[in-house]
Amino acid sequence: MAAAILSSSSCFSVPTKLKNLSLTSSSSANYPSLSFSSSISHHLFNKGCLSMSVVVKRPIGHSIVCEAAPMKRPDSAAKRARQAEKRRVYNKSHKSEVRTRMKKVLEALDGLRKKPDAQAEEVFPIEKLIADAYSVIDKAVKVGTLHRNTGARRKSRLARRKKAVEIHHGWYTPAPAPETVT
Repeated sequence: MAAAILSSSSCFSVPTKLKNLSLTSSSSANYPSLSFSSSISHHLFNKGCLSMSVVVKRPIGHSIVCEAAPMKRPDSAAKRARQAEKRRVYNKSHKSEVRTRMKKVLEALDGLRKKPDAQAEEVFPIEKLIADAYSVIDKAVKVGTLHRNTGARRKSRLARRKKAVEIHHGWYTPAPAPETVT
C-alpha cells in the first residue's frame, strides 16, 4: 500500500505497481486536483482501491492523502505449490511405511533362513507381517502414492522370498508340472 501526502503545490508519483499514477495540483483551486496518466488503463483501477481524504493540519494549507492498493487475488501458482507440498509429505509417509514393513518382513525371513533348526510354525508370525505389508502396499496404491504395478511387484517380491525360505527348509515342495499328452 502506498500513501502520499500532498501539499497545495506538489506533484508526486505513487511508488507501487501503479507507477504511471501521478497526482498534480493546480494553484488556482483551494484543493489540489488529481490527474491520471493516459497510459493507465481503466481496468487497472477496478482491481484495486483508490481512496482520498482531505487532512487539515495547518491553518494556511490543506493536505490530501491518497492511498492506492491493488486488491490481489490469491496466486494459483502459490496454491499449487502448497498443494504439492502437502501431497509430497503425505506420499513420503506412505512410501516410508511401505519400505519399513517390507524391511521388517525381509529381515524376519532372512533370520529364519539362516536358522538351522527352524520349525514350520515359525512362519506364522512372518505371515502376519506379510499380511500387514500387503495391506499397507494396497492402501498406498489405492491413494495413488504407488503405481499398481509397483505395488504388485513389491507384494510378489515378499511372496517369492517367503516361498524361497520354505523351499530352503523343506516345508514346501513345488508340485511337478502336469505332463501334457500329445
